[in-house]
Amino acid sequence: MPASCAPAILEWLFHQDSLTRRLTHLSANHFSITVLFEGWQPLRDDECAALGVPADSEGWVREVYLRGHGQKWVFARSVAAREALLASGLNMGELGSRSLGELLFSDPAFDRGHLQVCHYPSAWLPAEDSADGLWGRRSCFSRAGLGVLVAEVFLPNLLSAIKTVEHS
Repeated sequence: MPASCAPAILEWLFHQDSLTRRLTHLSANHFSITVLFEGWQPLRDDECAALGVPADSEGWVREVYLRGHGQKWVFARSVAAREALLASGLNMGELGSRSLGELLFSDPAFDRGHLQVCHYPSAWLPAEDSADGLWGRRSCFSRAGLGVLVAEVFLPNLLSAIKTVEHS
């Protein structure tokens, strides 16, 4: 169990179901996604290791904010190695403002690996959210040679929303 983690967020960190579904419910269907970046770029070393590809591999990177009531609740970064993604036939570039999580959870061919939970390095966050001590998690969804690594960082507004619902 993570030390110094707010109890309200613990259950969210380790929950195995779709985060998109939980956020949609928490926001009373006032959920949206803002795409910050999507395209090909070199993957970080930790991402290459998690996907089992050589260091400096290129992959599809998608960074988004998951929002409730217009507020940034989660920063999410999803990556897949170029060769595996192209061979899979999955076109992540067509998602637009739709949730990758819903796609992954609705396709029974995807298996979710174990959740890794940690303080997410502030250097990996967008500049306006680069605070120390933010909790995040990641897991790899795999299907026939394709691995999609999904990292989700819980921003302070999410904790406030969870606490508001718990106290109402």
